[in-house]
Amino acid sequence: MTGPHPATAAVRVAVRAQLEEFPADQLVLVACSGGADSLALAEAAAFVADHTQRRMGAVVVDHQLFEGSERVAGSVASQCRDLGLDPVVVERVVVTGPGGPESAARDARYAAFDRVARATGAVAVLLGHTRDDQAEQVLLGLVRGAGARSLSGMPRTRDRYRRPLLGLSREQTRAACTAEQLTWWDDPMNDDPGYLRVRARRALVDLERDLGPGVAAALARSADQLREDADHLDALADAALATLGDGPWPVGDLAALPRPVRTRVWRRLAVVAGAPAGQVSTRHTEACDALLTRWHGQGPVSLPGPLEVTRADGRVSIAPPARVEWPRTGTPDSHPATRADDKGV
Repeated sequence: MTGPHPATAAVRVAVRAQLEEFPADQLVLVACSGGADSLALAEAAAFVADHTQRRMGAVVVDHQLFEGSERVAGSVASQCRDLGLDPVVVERVVVTGPGGPESAARDARYAAFDRVARATGAVAVLLGHTRDDQAEQVLLGLVRGAGARSLSGMPRTRDRYRRPLLGLSREQTRAACTAEQLTWWDDPMNDDPGYLRVRARRALVDLERDLGPGVAAALARSADQLREDADHLDALADAALATLGDGPWPVGDLAALPRPVRTRVWRRLAVVAGAPAGQVSTRHTEACDALLTRWHGQGPVSLPGPLEVTRADGRVSIAPPARVEWPRTGTPDSHPATRADDKGV
């Protein structure tokens, strides 16, 4: 009796190991786009469910970004049902918002995953990211000059999300689909050089050709090592934040923190004060830190929110900007600085 193809076996083993943390009677969903990675994941999840009596379903997101997307989503959903996954939910989303189309699509996709998980009572959602995706993530972080947290790539576990295939290559998922006679769908966006991730993918191919094989695997290993460092620094920052308490905070207390911890504390203080977490950049935390390390009486630092970070009387505070009050004798429209016939307009 011939066993499964080695690639198929590798994907199934990875999925089975991931599912061991959940009781068999709890529903777990596979996020399936129809690409080779997520389709191989769906096949493995269905196989494990069939052999362990687990509950496995799927969620398919229709981003509505091209003509015929509804048909593609329906076809992917049919593949998932044919594999034996149940329930299979198709969720349509509208991609809008800041950060460009890639970021907006990602936000819409994860919001859809969350909605479906809540509606079905699923305890987890499996994602099909591979070692190659992890390498691309690290490469993009290097290009942006990001810190250890960004360079640590995608976590294997975060909230309800699990990435069982981070140790496997894209070549393996394609081989698994071929072995199981599964036809995957190639999203045309994955070949559009207008997207930064596509250019990173092509750059990795060039690096593998010019430097030799193993570049993607090495970047993924670096991500794992950096994640341990970043987790440790984050734990120290959380402890420091608890010690600092509510602001305003003494300059000396903040300055006494080691810089790698302090930059993380700045980010946490900003988010607690109301800044959107995804909008607080290294540029913002560096400007905040200058209030401690390069203080020469400069004015407040502006943060998303909007918020202002101010140093006064040996303390630092974070608060919304002060409101501008118009004179009681007039209205904004009648104020000289805002009249339409003002020469500054």
